[in-house]
Amino acid sequence: MHSPRPDDGRPQSVPETNVGRLAATIERLRAEVRQAQLAAEGRALIEVAKGILIERLRCSVADAAQQLAHLAEQAGVTQLELAADIINQAAQDRISETARAFLAATQAEEPSREAADLSVRLRSAESGALRAGDSQAVAESLLEHALTPLGASAVAIWEANPDASLTLAGYAGLSDEEARRWRYVPPGVETPARRALVNRQSVWLRSLSAAGLPSIGQREISGGRVTVPAGTGGQIFAVLEVAWPEPLPPQPPQIRKQIEALAELSAYTFDAPTRSGGPHHPQAVSELVALIDTLPDTALMLRPHLDDEGRLRDFRIQHANARFADPAGRPRHMVVGSLLLEAYPLAAGDGGLWDKIERVHATGEPFHADKLAMTALVDQVPLTSIASVSITRHRDSVLLVWRLHDEATQLASLLQHAQRLGRIGGFEENIVTGRIIWNSQLYALYGLEEGDPPIPLERLADHAHPDDAVAIGRFLRTVLHQRRPGSTAFRLRRSDGIARHIRVVAEPEFDADGRPLTIRGAYQDISSQHWTEVALAATRDQLAHTEQQAAERNRLTLQLQQAIMPPSQEPMEAFDLNIAVRYRPAEKEHLVGGDWYDAVVLPTKQILLSVGDVAGHGIEAATGMVVLRNALRGLAATGAGPGQLLSWLNLVAHYLTDQVTATAILGLYDPETRVLRWARAGHLPPILIREGRVEELDLIDGLLLGALSDATYDEGRLELASDDILLMYTDGLIERRDRTLDHSQGQLLRMAAHPIANLEHRLDHLLTHSSSDTDDDTCIVGIQLR
Repeated sequence: MHSPRPDDGRPQSVPETNVGRLAATIERLRAEVRQAQLAAEGRALIEVAKGILIERLRCSVADAAQQLAHLAEQAGVTQLELAADIINQAAQDRISETARAFLAATQAEEPSREAADLSVRLRSAESGALRAGDSQAVAESLLEHALTPLGASAVAIWEANPDASLTLAGYAGLSDEEARRWRYVPPGVETPARRALVNRQSVWLRSLSAAGLPSIGQREISGGRVTVPAGTGGQIFAVLEVAWPEPLPPQPPQIRKQIEALAELSAYTFDAPTRSGGPHHPQAVSELVALIDTLPDTALMLRPHLDDEGRLRDFRIQHANARFADPAGRPRHMVVGSLLLEAYPLAAGDGGLWDKIERVHATGEPFHADKLAMTALVDQVPLTSIASVSITRHRDSVLLVWRLHDEATQLASLLQHAQRLGRIGGFEENIVTGRIIWNSQLYALYGLEEGDPPIPLERLADHAHPDDAVAIGRFLRTVLHQRRPGSTAFRLRRSDGIARHIRVVAEPEFDADGRPLTIRGAYQDISSQHWTEVALAATRDQLAHTEQQAAERNRLTLQLQQAIMPPSQEPMEAFDLNIAVRYRPAEKEHLVGGDWYDAVVLPTKQILLSVGDVAGHGIEAATGMVVLRNALRGLAATGAGPGQLLSWLNLVAHYLTDQVTATAILGLYDPETRVLRWARAGHLPPILIREGRVEELDLIDGLLLGALSDATYDEGRLELASDDILLMYTDGLIERRDRTLDHSQGQLLRMAAHPIANLEHRLDHLLTHSSSDTDDDTCIVGIQLR
């Protein structure tokens, strides 16, 4: 059926349906109810303020109302704002503290207005929470009055259960479907609320999605999250969780204080006196006492001891059962009624018993430990005992149960642990009655269940490899017939097809008349040891062969090195130059290195002086040294300068050796001009001793040999004077593992300054007093001009 159209041709609007009218009516009624609630909460605050004025001014109700109106008019604020301020001044509670902190921290142009608005919001939220019948109404009041102005979009109130699980008690800004999904969080599930409960402190997350923690509303609201634990007397009853739609930047202290104050409001419906049965209910106390008295171990009922401000200070020992065993040996009447830290003052140590009791009382999460050190004072002497400890919370009481480990228990535990590690199983056979006792480890070795009948020694051969029958027979004759201790090894064949190598030892025990009573012994699984010995035996020959090859290789390397580089050499005189050299090989033959020295008169009448060090040790380093040293001698015959010689030697190291790198320093001394031209390839500079002064020559550029194919080397010039001494050396003279190279070079300069007339004695002195600890080769070349 078509709707009638007006003359202009446009469709006529559809009349409003009954469903639409009903929805509009419901929304209007909800708004009216919210306005009525706000008005009622405002009136409640005003009435509280009137009561404060009546008490302080000793006036009537009418006079208090007039006085409130008059003061509000004079201050230029509403009566509701003035009422909140009066309540803050009188209450001196967390909300008033928060308002004062906000007033002190704000830098706005009208701080009093902002503080007044904050006071009204917090007091309105408090009034709504107190008037609410359940946590659902508390959550709605907190979100509407106090959290929405902070930019929050949702709130959840979690009840902390005795087992540290969480139950959703109230929510606002979240869907009912999401609330049903998160109505219960089991113990051990890591959520922001549980983290606040277990850590007993506020948790501020800039972004829930970035933190990676699951929580209610995470699919729709993944921005900032704050969870704050709340409770009294050291016990946490609830956790307030607040959600923001966007990432939450760091908040100032006054905002944090507001959230903490609201968390206290959220715990009103969970306060201990309102819980089922009540913590001080006589029936609840008697039930716990009856439970304690049935326990087979020491059990104490602890009650929180609070100070005047309601903060937890200690625990009162309310009851101890008949099984009470004190670590200090005191009877139970000496500790019942006293405070825990008075009876056990050493329990307050870091991470000790007190911390665990306080945590259980606060969070409800039970604590169990098989081995916990408990220290008590015995005549002012600390006595530490090991105990199994269990701590649980029952309403606002804490149940502490322990069992002291006596010496026999500790020794049995130690023996069991040793048997498990050593794979040892013990047994006892009674010769008179025939009864056989096995421990659990022996059943495991045989692959049997603990209910299966144990196997007597006489039937040992039935479960062993046939080839071991002779050894087993000899063992049984020794133990069962000759009545002497015996042992043997055999291959156990288990029913599951697994074969194990076992060693068994046994010895008989006798009564006072010398008659045998029992046979006690042990089985040990030595399978891993057996196969290790087999593997070792298989590799011994190969290892011996390898060692022989290595020794031969080292011997040949050492012979090669000593043939080219003898440890000492007669002093040499050329023209007016006195030359001395020293070479000290490594103490360990396998560390034979590639250090070299050379001093030779060239056909040009110049004197070639050089030292070098090939990287590495062994035959490769020694052969590389031979190549470079001989190549340098041949190249020096061309008459080229030191820089050119090192450039050519670098090509030799790069192309004509097997990836050899080396440092070197060489000099060409001209007797006619007394000038020494020198160059270096990554080597330490020479040391000049002149007129008692010792100094290193200025460092010139030069890359180590073999690193790059194309390298150039700078030259230095030094004109020698009479009695000048020049030293060239390799780093084996000064290197230390615990010192820097600069430190070692400084120490060498101080040693070189020691006054010694003879050049050879000077080199011997340097070798003798060298502080190097790398056991590397060392070369020194010294020259002295007469």
